[in-house]
Amino acid sequence: MQKLAHNAQELFDIKLSNSQLKALSLYEQELMLWNEKISLTAIRDIKGIRIKHFLDSFSCVQAWNENPPQSLVDVGSGAGFPGIPLKIIYPRLKLTLVESVGKKTDFCRHIVETLKLQDVTVIQARAEKLGQQPKYRESFDWAVARAVARLSVLSEYLLPLVKVGGVMLAQKGESAPAESHAAENALRILGGHLRQMIPVTLPGVVEERYLVVIDKIGATPVHYPRHEGTPAKKPL
Repeated sequence: MQKLAHNAQELFDIKLSNSQLKALSLYEQELMLWNEKISLTAIRDIKGIRIKHFLDSFSCVQAWNENPPQSLVDVGSGAGFPGIPLKIIYPRLKLTLVESVGKKTDFCRHIVETLKLQDVTVIQARAEKLGQQPKYRESFDWAVARAVARLSVLSEYLLPLVKVGGVMLAQKGESAPAESHAAENALRILGGHLRQMIPVTLPGVVEERYLVVIDKIGATPVHYPRHEGTPAKKPL
């Protein structure tokens, strides 16, 4: 864990306290335990969890610098990444995790309870459905997703959830520049504007990684997101 703390500070200027390191350690143990029974993530070794889950989640701080969001929705959260590690480092963050697979939402609820995290909501739902609910539509400062869908599709999942003046953040691999170019039309329709692509460096990871930062500059038209499955089948 000390190496994780060193990397977090060196790469992202995050100083992890002892209580935060304990929380991450417990999270890691529970993830490995549950992974033996049900498939939550493909990454099952401690080194992989610390680099490709924890540090990768922490990399999001590069997008907001010293102005972290007050409210964040993590769509397609899986086993809680990047949302829960971000909640551990930002205790005041109002976090909503959205995941359509029941066993993964069960795990997220278990971790939230185990770590005694406050102000965290776990929702089992499809993003398309959530984006049409008045309670959640255009209500978040930031929406984030990792490895969920191509950017043209992902923008229809995330932008309807972000308030005007808020930000969508997509964690992407080497396809980020091409996906960003292909998503121009979708962003224009949905009220988004590409601000920047931030390269991410993780120890021992050679694949290119980026944070794609998209500002919400206009309201999303009411008929977006479309019905479940439509964004993926017919990207804008």
